Amino acid sequence: MKNGSRPKEQQKLSLTGSVALGTGVMIGAGIFALVGQVAELAGDLVPWAFFAGAVVVGFSSYSYIRYSATNPSSGGIAMLLKAAYGPGVVAGSLSLFMFVSMVLAESLLGRTFGTYLLRPFGLQDSTILVPVLAVAAIAAAALVNMVGNKWVEGSATVTAAIKIIGIAVLAIGGILAAGVSSLGRLFAISERTAPESGWWGFPAGVALCILAYKGFTTITNQGGDVREPKRNIGRSIIISISLCTVLYLLITVAVTGSLTVPQIVEARDYALAAAAEPMFGSWGMALTVGIAVIATLSGLIASLYSVSKLYAMLREMGQVPGAKDNNGHQSLFITAGLAIVLAAFFDLSQIAALGAILYLVMDLGIHWGMIRHLRNEVQAKKWIPWVAIVLDLAVLVPFVVLRARSDPFTVVITVAVATVIVIAQWLVVRHRGQGNTKTHRTSDQQSSN
Repeated sequence: MKNGSRPKEQQKLSLTGSVALGTGVMIGAGIFALVGQVAELAGDLVPWAFFAGAVVVGFSSYSYIRYSATNPSSGGIAMLLKAAYGPGVVAGSLSLFMFVSMVLAESLLGRTFGTYLLRPFGLQDSTILVPVLAVAAIAAAALVNMVGNKWVEGSATVTAAIKIIGIAVLAIGGILAAGVSSLGRLFAISERTAPESGWWGFPAGVALCILAYKGFTTITNQGGDVREPKRNIGRSIIISISLCTVLYLLITVAVTGSLTVPQIVEARDYALAAAAEPMFGSWGMALTVGIAVIATLSGLIASLYSVSKLYAMLREMGQVPGAKDNNGHQSLFITAGLAIVLAAFFDLSQIAALGAILYLVMDLGIHWGMIRHLRNEVQAKKWIPWVAIVLDLAVLVPFVVLRARSDPFTVVITVAVATVIVIAQWLVVRHRGQGNTKTHRTSDQQSSN
C-alpha cells in the first residue's frame, strides 16, 4: 500500500512548487501593467500604495489560511463559501465572482504579454496585435496545463526564480542609478503633492494594487494537489506575499526615481519598460521586456492551473454548467476560452477595474462568512476578519466612486456581470430544488406502491 501511494504523493506539489505557482500568478500583470494606473490615482505615493496593498492582503489571507489548514481541497474558495453559506445563491454567486475575477486576471496577463512584447517595436498601442498576442499566450498556457502537474510545477519553479532575480536586479540597479537618496524621498512629506483625483486617489490606488497580490488565493485552490496541505498551504501563502511585497517596493521605488508621475501615467501599460530605458539604455528595456514576457506567460500557466480547479469544483457542486468530463480538460478549456474572449475585447484599464471590484466584493463575503459561521470550526480569531472587512471597504468604496466618475461604462458592466451571476445562481438553485422535490415525490410513490 505504501509503495503504491508513494508515486501518487510524489506527483503532488511541493512547498517550493506551491510557492512558485503562487508567485507565478502574483508577479505578472499586477506589477508590469498596474504601476501606471496606480500612479494615475495615487500620484507619487505609488510605493506606499503597494505597501498598503500588502497590509490589506495580509489581513485578508488569514481567513483563507485558517480554512485551508482545516479543510484543504482543490476547490478551496468554493468549498470555503459553501461551508459558510451552504450550497445556495450566496455561495454560488461569490464563488463565480472569484472565478470571473481570476479569469479577468488571466486576460490582464495576456494583454500585458502582448503590450510588452511589442514595446521594442513601438507597437505597444496596437488595437489588433496586442489582443492577437494575448490570445496566443493564453492558448499556449492552456497547452502546457494539458501536460500535467509536473510540467506546471517545473515551469513555475524555474520561471519564478527568473522573475524574482530579474526584477530584483532591475530594482536594485534602478535605485542605484537614481541615487540612494531616492529611498529618502519615500519619507519626505514636504515633497508630497496630492494626487489629481484628490486624497481618495490613494485608497483607490490601493484597490488596484491588491490585484498584484491576490494571486495568493490560487494557492488555496491547490489544496488537493499539495503535499502536507494543512501545513504547507499557509506557509506558501505567507512566503509568496512576503516575497512579492519586497520586490514590489523595490521596483516601484526604482520606477518613481527614474520617471515623473506624468511620465509613468503616459506609459501606464508598460511603465517598467519605460523606466528601464533612461536608467540602463536599450539593454535595460530589452531585459525588462524579457522578464515581462516570462512573468506573464508563467503567470498564465499557474493561473489557468488553479482557476480550472476552481471551475471543476463548482461544476461538481452544480453551480456552473458542464458535461461529463472524461479527459479532465473541460474546465481548462472553459477557463481559457473565457479569458481569450475578455482579452480580445477589453483593455487593460477596464480589465483591472472589473477584476478589482469583483474580487473585493467576494473577499468581503469570505470574511463575513468566517465571522458568522466558520470561526469556531476553524479556530479563527474574530478581530482579524473584522479588520480585513474594514480595510476592504476602505479601498473599495473610493475606487468605485472615482471609477464611476471617470469611466461609468466599466462600473455599469461590472454591475451587469454581477447581476447576471446572481440571477443565474438563483435559477440554478431553484431548478435544483425542484429536481430534488420531484425525486422525493417519485420515491414516495414507489414506496407507497
